[in-house]
Amino acid sequence: MSVFLDNAATSFPKPDAVYQAMDAAMREVGVAPGRGGYRQSLAAARIVFEARSALARFFGVSDSSRLVFTHSATESINIAVFGLLKPGDHVVSTSVEHNALSRPLHLAAKRGVEVTFVPSDTCGVVSEQDIARAMRPNTRLVALAHCSNVTGAVQPIAEIARVARQGGALFLVDAAQSAGFFPIDVEQIGIDLLAAPGHKGLYGPPGTGILAVAPGIALEPLQVGGTGGSASNPEPPEQMPERLESGTINTPAIAGLKAGLDFIEATGLDVIRARESTLVDQLLDGLSGIPAVRLYGPLKGERGAAVSFNVEGHDPAALGYLLDSEYDISVRVGLHCAPDVHRSIGSFPEGTVRVSPGFFNTDSDIDFFIKALREIIS
Repeated sequence: MSVFLDNAATSFPKPDAVYQAMDAAMREVGVAPGRGGYRQSLAAARIVFEARSALARFFGVSDSSRLVFTHSATESINIAVFGLLKPGDHVVSTSVEHNALSRPLHLAAKRGVEVTFVPSDTCGVVSEQDIARAMRPNTRLVALAHCSNVTGAVQPIAEIARVARQGGALFLVDAAQSAGFFPIDVEQIGIDLLAAPGHKGLYGPPGTGILAVAPGIALEPLQVGGTGGSASNPEPPEQMPERLESGTINTPAIAGLKAGLDFIEATGLDVIRARESTLVDQLLDGLSGIPAVRLYGPLKGERGAAVSFNVEGHDPAALGYLLDSEYDISVRVGLHCAPDVHRSIGSFPEGTVRVSPGFFNTDSDIDFFIKALREIIS
């Protein structure tokens, strides 16, 4: 049987309603929102408006105009970093970031921004006390991932948000691995900038993402162009979300993202989280029973759905190849676009085998994976 265990990269399969919503948006609407006053264009604008409103409610954003559609969490992070920071600003981040955040910060450093990367412990967790010690008078931003795509380690974002606020800095959270898995209320937690993809825990299609921007924060656009309004002004509009949404929005993809969110709300976020946590516990138990396996990240307590391991005497790339070619099991191997995480946990440069079950996996999938791994390494 075919078993997909790479949901940390993208969730698969999607709920049927996602495919249906995208097909309907293409066949029955099929035009750009905000580019005409005729019925089809208004129907497209309604799709976008309803999706924006629903996502704003889901993430605790009281003003839906402050929730911007992007093509990915990566684009959202780039808009936040380069739209906010100026030479001389200081940023506090961590040693366990995905390249989606670490690369923009390294580029910002080349442009005169100071960056401090706070080290994690061996499980990949950073303490709020260490974040506080790294703060400076010119610290403009604290930026980090909520949950690791390698180890599943979860950072204490509520506590870090308080540290950032006390130090006069803004707080940017990369929610690529937590949106749709953990409840996130940006205003309650104190998140000023939230970046999330649509194609992972929100069950939307690739090419979708969001950036939530707290009131009072004015970001410079990453790109400018047509917005469907204020056409006579050569400057980008000041109002949100148009200021950060130049170009034609991908309405069918947003329709699919809305359907994914509807599925989460109908199923229950707590139900989804409980199911994925059960699968992760089953996976950790099975891997812990294999003597040659070394597990990374937290083995107990709160964690995400990504589990990384290595097997003594076996190259992770070879294990991934054999799982795919011999058993039709899809896992991710290597550095997972997060080399700094692997440096921090001691798995650089080979990386690890990463297994990430999702809501649509079964207990039998995990049993089959453990059985296959045992056969390969024996």
